[in-house]
Amino acid sequence: MARAIERIERDIAALKEAIRAIAVELQNAYTSYLNTLGLAVRKQLILASYHLCTQGYPENFLHLSLNQRQQLQQAIRKLGQLAAEQLLTSIKSEQTEGDGGDGGDGGDEEVTPVILGTSNPEPLTPDTSSPIELAKWQQNLEEVTQEILKKLSHDANLLLQKAGVLPKKVPEPVLAAAAAAALEASAEVMPGPPNLLNLVIEIENEQQSEDSGLKQIMAINLRLGEIEFADVTLSSERRQIRSILVQLNKLGREYQKKHRERAIAEAEAAWRASWFE
Repeated sequence: MARAIERIERDIAALKEAIRAIAVELQNAYTSYLNTLGLAVRKQLILASYHLCTQGYPENFLHLSLNQRQQLQQAIRKLGQLAAEQLLTSIKSEQTEGDGGDGGDGGDEEVTPVILGTSNPEPLTPDTSSPIELAKWQQNLEEVTQEILKKLSHDANLLLQKAGVLPKKVPEPVLAAAAAAALEASAEVMPGPPNLLNLVIEIENEQQSEDSGLKQIMAINLRLGEIEFADVTLSSERRQIRSILVQLNKLGREYQKKHRERAIAEAEAAWRASWFE
């Protein structure tokens, strides 16, 4: 019985080594993926902003002065850069934190990017002690990634609204609720340009009820699936992550099986040790 327990212990030790190797492979894959995602997010944010300003609200954009347009474009680029940095920070540090940043002079005409910030109480450093903890780390990282994209969309819309491109009559909770609903919808249900939200809402005018009516609203809504679809490298790196996770799940099942076998063997040995006629 002792030899059987020793054999199981050796098997568990070998599985732990394999899990640690998978952890390193998964970390490297995510580091590469998040770096590529950061570049893709910056590109897709600019493309979505371009479409919104030139086809969604061309009249509003044309009302801006040359200086205002340049400030808006610079602020959008800054938002994309901040998001890209946060995506990498989420895997390199123990907690995702908002960057400091020089917000500008705060003049009436200047458009200042809103600094991203996500709170995440759990550390994002993987615990390789078990496949369960490693899987939790991976899931947590995916959630933080989605939160960064959500916050980036929110901040970009506020930026465009402050600049006068997006209608100021649209309440922020409406955009937030519509974006949340869009996350649950498939790409087939959400026609139109990628990473943009199209919705129709009723806007009421308190002073003149005849001004009330249905308005079509367009807003930025960055979606991970659409960003990956548009980038071949990013899609390839996502497939690599999925392949690693398949290996991790297989090791996880074997790891739990061996722990169960060890518990049974130890219980049998304990029973024999305490039994007497």
